[in-house]
Amino acid sequence: MRTPVADGLARLMSPRAADGSAGDADYGTIGEGYASYRRPDPRIATHIIRALGDASTVLNVGAGAGSYEPRDREVTAVEPSATMRAQRPSGLPRAIDATAGDLPFDDDSFDAALATFTVHQWSDLDAGLAELRRVTRGPVLVLSCDPTALDRFWLAEYAPEVIATEAARYPSVEHLASALGGRSVIEPVPIPLDCTDGFGEAYYGRPEMLLEPGARLANSAWSFIAADAADLAVRRLGDDLASGAWDDRHGDLRSRPTFDGSLRLVIGRE
Repeated sequence: MRTPVADGLARLMSPRAADGSAGDADYGTIGEGYASYRRPDPRIATHIIRALGDASTVLNVGAGAGSYEPRDREVTAVEPSATMRAQRPSGLPRAIDATAGDLPFDDDSFDAALATFTVHQWSDLDAGLAELRRVTRGPVLVLSCDPTALDRFWLAEYAPEVIATEAARYPSVEHLASALGGRSVIEPVPIPLDCTDGFGEAYYGRPEMLLEPGARLANSAWSFIAADAADLAVRRLGDDLASGAWDDRHGDLRSRPTFDGSLRLVIGRE
């Protein structure tokens, strides 16, 4: 029997999707409303800005709609999905249609490089990281999730398939650090209660948000699980919110300022 992860891996080995999506998720299908739910959070951005240091030229790979691109530096964006490129605000540079594993730049072209919520979708992770390192003379930043910490999120009670799918897709942060070489560090990033970047854990204290189809669609893992499993998870969550059962177990999260979940910033320095 095929599983969601197996289907995802099969897609990962396939050619680029019709809109150019190069990873295991087809953003031509799931990416239309992405920019409405996945807006950069300024508190998360401070970790990125700090790690960029004084870099004046920055490469953003898997740039999507432009989340976390610094506005005060010269940014070159790379994004294979036409759907995502079309959602970039007018104030951002147009993204180049290319993939992480084959960057069209000379060695040491940029002061720093950035990849946020993207490496888990690359068809050849190590090749992509090697390319980032090749074209960057300074720090390489990867914002990702630690797959071993995903089950800290209460969603594991309602949609274990989503958590299992994410855990299977995300590379270990230790692997990322090792592949980037040099003096790499792994920095935990606290998730704020009113986080504007709607990845799953951003709703740790606002569970009602995950009843919205658009919020789930902006988290690609939901696209890998069977429709009946997704429907069951949403129905159970809705029932527990209506009855107060969710609040009985997790209500303290509604006022917790930050959540120490799986979010990590890996910083590779030569």
